[in-house]
Amino acid sequence: VYTNVFSPSGVCAPSRCALTTGMYPSSIGGHNMRVQYVKAHMDQLGLVLYEVIPPPEVKMMSQVLRENGYYCTNNDKQDYQFKPPVTAWDESSLKAHWRHRAKDQPFFSVFNIGVTHEGHVTRPYRKQLMRYHDPDFPESTGNPANFGDMISEEDWPLNIPGDLEVPIPPYLPSTEIAVNDIRRVYSNILELDRQVGIIIAQLEEDQLLDSTIVFFYSDHGGPLPRQKRLIYDSGIKVPLVIRYPGQPGAGYHDDQLISFIDFAPTIFSISGIKIPDYVQGQAFAGKYRSRKERKYIHAAADRFDAQVDMIRAVRDDRYKYLLNFYPDKQYYLPVKYREQMAIMKELLRLKEIDSLDTYQAQWFREEKVKEELFDTWEDPHELHNLAGDPDYTGKLEELREECTRWMESINDMGEIPEAEILENFWPGREQPVTATPSYEVIDGELILRSETEGASIGYKMYGFDESAPEKWEVYTRPLMISVDIRIEAVAHRLGYAQSGSIKIEFR
Repeated sequence: VYTNVFSPSGVCAPSRCALTTGMYPSSIGGHNMRVQYVKAHMDQLGLVLYEVIPPPEVKMMSQVLRENGYYCTNNDKQDYQFKPPVTAWDESSLKAHWRHRAKDQPFFSVFNIGVTHEGHVTRPYRKQLMRYHDPDFPESTGNPANFGDMISEEDWPLNIPGDLEVPIPPYLPSTEIAVNDIRRVYSNILELDRQVGIIIAQLEEDQLLDSTIVFFYSDHGGPLPRQKRLIYDSGIKVPLVIRYPGQPGAGYHDDQLISFIDFAPTIFSISGIKIPDYVQGQAFAGKYRSRKERKYIHAAADRFDAQVDMIRAVRDDRYKYLLNFYPDKQYYLPVKYREQMAIMKELLRLKEIDSLDTYQAQWFREEKVKEELFDTWEDPHELHNLAGDPDYTGKLEELREECTRWMESINDMGEIPEAEILENFWPGREQPVTATPSYEVIDGELILRSETEGASIGYKMYGFDESAPEKWEVYTRPLMISVDIRIEAVAHRLGYAQSGSIKIEFR
């Protein structure tokens, strides 16, 4: 159990950007929430939907694994701030599973379990069809919109028992309405646990549990108000449990600081794959484990939906520093999706009638202080700002300097207006297109190239008596060719539109 693990963002899309690349979202322009989706938010800001374009050398973690022989599946959420190329996954769908790989092929499988999402606090809970062949439920119709109507909330068997108390953070009210939503979160966690159990059982059924490393984590902090979208620990601190084959270290708690940007290099390290130079994180396990543990973790908050703000955070093992770039903006910014939650409506109602206590009212202050400093051991909910206390001047200066150093070292793009980032990625607000592959044949080998720097090439090879396979293979080296073979190839750089395809025949 890893006890000090943090996302660099309090929301999913930038967090997923970090997980899949091993880079800070604010260093590659992926820090603003959901640049690919929700046109209405972008319209309000005078922007268009777009994709982040990382540096040309950057690849998705799964593609690197595929290049090294792994069968990679994603089930099924993507939302990386860019569209994954065809080379990213062997399968990415509601039915993607390691069971479809070649015999004895090593695999990397991601399962996104949505039951604890903010949306299941927002709406009365309806059982979501599990996305990995749950044996207890029928096959999906293929329409994700139909996944919600299987079991009503009244029939839901895993509600927290009525006599069991749930912890209520001091920044949230303890009215009946609020407590019901908090209890719902814990009920959802019970269902999450059941769904994880089914995946573990499938590994056992396949006799793979003793040869598979299992990571369990969330993609950011909690779903409740003053948690998601903020970079207090409640918004960025995440669970991490790793189960190793043979269970070495079982029951051990590791308190080293870990960031999501460390996940990709760690996966490479435990797979014996050399860590690419562009990765900004460090491995905390495996062959290439860093010899030096982290002293700090870092986090960023920027645009959420149509609300624009900028906050940066640095944390050591005890103290947390936040730098507010727009102190004239209030802490609470209205987000329509969050305001559907009963507990959020309750907070706003209590605010309106001046019935919030001191801690609950903090979030609704009209202005922010420029700097915040918290002792997370003594004040885990980050309610007592120590930035003005002379006893903590040394720690304040240390973390302030580290924040500046970090932002400069990664070329933090947070202060660049999003319209300028968009124009830089997509000149004239038009998506650049990856150059279609070209080819030549030398000594019986087919060599594929794309003129677009950083483009990955996917290909399909099949005979004249076969239809094209669904899956694209990753091109890593010249292909041996023979007669009666057809080859189709496309190219795709992250953030660009995919190229056109070429088809080559050898008779």
